[in-house]
Amino acid sequence: MKIAKKWSTLLLPILLAGCMSTATTTPETDGATNPSVEQPVTPETKPEVKPEQKPQVDPKPPVKPEANELKTADGKLLLGEEEWIYIKAINHNAKARIDTGATTSSISAVDIEMFERDGKNWVKFKLAHNEKETKEFESPVSRIVTIRQSSTEKRTDRPVIEAWVQIGDLKTKTEFTLNDRTHMTFPVLLGRTFFRDVAVVDVSKKFIQPKVKIEK
Repeated sequence: MKIAKKWSTLLLPILLAGCMSTATTTPETDGATNPSVEQPVTPETKPEVKPEQKPQVDPKPPVKPEANELKTADGKLLLGEEEWIYIKAINHNAKARIDTGATTSSISAVDIEMFERDGKNWVKFKLAHNEKETKEFESPVSRIVTIRQSSTEKRTDRPVIEAWVQIGDLKTKTEFTLNDRTHMTFPVLLGRTFFRDVAVVDVSKKFIQPKVKIEK
């Protein structure tokens, strides 16, 4: 009995020491989570940043020129069947017939004589109509056209010159065939080579363009 009591007395402190040792080696937890480790940013993991979308503004449509009584919407002259044409060489306005069936323009001239100067063709002439004549002019010949009379088989060579003229606000240098038109109503005939690409013809009207003011 004494021996058993003695062992019980020795075992009690040993058991108590074991409990204290277990308690001290077990870490206490306070519910906190382990800190996260920041991952490095790479092109694969970098979030895509989209540029700010700006509201789109519709561009204003180009302003188109408007048609008026003298020109079309695209800036071409409006011509009637008859128009006043200003001839700069003689500082004079003459009536012209707009002929959509003719290719080349022609102007009334008399005393037409071709000659050669410095190896090139020249011509001297006088503009004439309604029993009026101008002084004599000399001009280089740009080319020669051959005309066949509709009533006969006779062919006639006619010189073509270039002259400055004006209709409305259009000033241009154009070709004219020299031809005696003194027996015709109009001293000037304007063909397609004149108004092509620059004018539109309305044969139902006359004298659409204003008469050019004579220079003094």
